Amino acid sequence: VQLQASGGGLVQAGGSLTLSCAASGSILTVNDMGWYRAADVNQRDVDVVATITRDGTRRYADSTKGRFTISRDNDKNAIYLQMNSLNREDTGVYYCNARGRSESTDPFNSWGQGTLVTVSS
Repeated sequence: VQLQASGGGLVQAGGSLTLSCAASGSILTVNDMGWYRAADVNQRDVDVVATITRDGTRRYADSTKGRFTISRDNDKNAIYLQMNSLNREDTGVYYCNARGRSESTDPFNSWGQGTLVTVSS
């Protein structure tokens, strides 16, 4: 299962960006999906930004509550992250993640390639 993320870029503090991520491949079902952030491309540790279950239950990192909104399109196996009121601390590489079962019923836990978000002051 492959994930393709897009939507990162350079934005001024206070601005907005929307990230998108779609899963493709031999998918039976996608359960949990989410966005995670690393400080930079050389950082392997990631922090959770927001997650959403198949039935739409959302969880957010405390730092993003009220500013970020995660949404999901189950028909497209896609998630989105609307980011408003961005600040410099939001800068980082954003990775999408999806967990579910493939058509062979094997579980999968896949990561996208990362999309860079840079917030300037």
